[in-house]
Order: sequence, then C-alpha cells, then structure tokens
Amino acid sequence: MARIEIEYLGQPEVDRVALSNDDILDAVEQTLAAAGRNKTVIEPRMHLTPDPAFNGHFNVLRGYVAPLDYAGVKIVGDYVDNYKQGLPSELALLNLFCPRTGAPRAVIDAAGITDMRTGALTALGAKWLGPKTPKILGHVGARGTSYWNVRLLDHLFDFEEIRIHSRRPESREAFAERLRQDLGKDVTVTTSWQSCLEGADILVEATRLSTPAPMFNRAWVKPGAFVVPYGTMSTLPLDFIEGFDKLVMDDLGQMRAGHLGALRPHIDAGLVSEETFYAEIGEIAAGLKPGREADSETILFWHRGMSTSDIALGAKILERARELGIVQNLLYRDT
Repeated sequence: MARIEIEYLGQPEVDRVALSNDDILDAVEQTLAAAGRNKTVIEPRMHLTPDPAFNGHFNVLRGYVAPLDYAGVKIVGDYVDNYKQGLPSELALLNLFCPRTGAPRAVIDAAGITDMRTGALTALGAKWLGPKTPKILGHVGARGTSYWNVRLLDHLFDFEEIRIHSRRPESREAFAERLRQDLGKDVTVTTSWQSCLEGADILVEATRLSTPAPMFNRAWVKPGAFVVPYGTMSTLPLDFIEGFDKLVMDDLGQMRAGHLGALRPHIDAGLVSEETFYAEIGEIAAGLKPGREADSETILFWHRGMSTSDIALGAKILERARELGIVQNLLYRDT
C-alpha cells in the first residue's frame, strides 16, 4: 500500500517565504552551473493557443535538475489583456515530480516564480557579460518580469540612472513608482524607446507586442554595452545583430522550437544559427567558457526562459516553507 501526498503552496504561502535577492540569484546560478555540466535536462517549451480571439496562450516548460532530484513541468497562461480584468498577464503553476518514479511531489503557485527567475537570468547574464561598472540601465517594458529585472540588476550594480519606458503611460508611471519605493532611488520615466535606451550601459527589452515590429534601433546600442531582448514578439530589425562581439543563449534547444522570441525572424531568415552563438549561459556559469573578456565587447544575451530555473526556485521556496511550517499536504492517492 502506498500513500502519496502532494505538498501545495499557493500565493499566500509563497509570499510568506519572501526569498531575498541573494536567495533568488544563488538558486538560479547553481542550476545554471549544473546545466553547463550536463546535470540538467531541458525540453523546449511548447505552446497552446485555445482560441486567437482570447489574445493569449499557454507556455509549457519541462525540465529535470539532477542535483535537486526533481523533474518539473510549469504551465503558464500568458494573456496580454488580463490587466483589463485586474489580473496579472501571466498566471502559472509549477508541478514537481520524483524523477525516478514519476510520483507527484508538489504543486506551487508559479506566477511570482516566473517573474523572479526571469529577472535572475537577466541579472546573472549581466554579471558575467555586462560592463564591469555599468552606470545607466535602460528598460523597455513594465510586464511582471520587468520588476525583477530592474530590482536584481540594481542589487548587483547600484545604477546611477535607471530609465524605464512602456507603451501605456499609466503602466510606466505605476512601474516607476513601485521601483522608487522599493529601491529607494529615483527612476526616470521616458516617453520613447530612444530616450530610454540610447547610450545606456545595459539595455533590456521586455515588451508585450501583439505582432513583431522593428522598434529597437541598433544605433542606440553603444560599443561595450550589454543587450537583453526577450519580448515574446520580436522588436529587432533584421540588421540588429550586426556588430555584436558575442551572442549568448540560455539554452540552444529553445531556439530550435516555436515561432516566438526576439531572434525568431533572424533565425527564419537564415541570419542566425546555432553556430552564431558564442555560448549557452550555463557554460559560462560553470566556468567552461569566459564571459566578457574586454570592456569594448558589445554582447547580446537572448533568454527564452529555463524550466530548470523554475524548478530551482520552486525547490528553494518549498524548503523554506517547510521550515516555516506553512506547507499544505494534499492527499493524492492511498492505494
């Protein structure tokens, strides 16, 4: 007879755990290094669009992290118009399983995890690939992941100037005010892409376009800058990748699948292939390849989201929730 219980954490429990900036960065960094050492498995994400009229889709991410002894599947609903109903644009569940038996172990609210792991990947990319002492951050987009991009980047670099922009004035003003309160410093709201990005040391694009559009001008990127474009729909002109010293990917398997992402038009046009990329970020995290090697290098980092990072943060949150005694145990089966 086997009794199987599932550990459950909803948003209230995840919020009570309240991982610190360093908790988040450390968990993701360790898993990136494991990926570089081939101790993880990542299956390319899959998409489900129930009906184009709903203006949204589901992302399904799958992975395995050997050092953590978890396999995991995260399902994310990505619905652009959710703000009209007072809902986050991304709602998600992370399911953790025993990799040896397939038994379910945990179900965790992952909307916040998605935001945190995305911001951690942006920040860790900048740690290894960005300028040594960046002073100016330019960030386009105010979606859920944007907050953790800016928060974790500023945690590492303590910028002298943070510029933000997004399409809707109300969203960018609210985003800026939240950042001012939480970071304790001024944040500049800009009215255009150019005024936000031009001349910045680190440039992040996290937009929510409904269709691809070439809005990110290559001329705004100064030599030696670090660029992170990861909007679902590409904002990059086809000539954007010219002149970069290094292109880095989170996981090359992600570039082979799907029809979305910042460099998808470049792949479809034959301008980008696996051979174009200098490294996967895990190889750099594991010390197998150097990151930035000169101040003059201009580097682009494209990340599409790694299921292993979701698993890492889910495992860390679950561990802390057990310590706090706030895990709910649900009976799965008793046979």
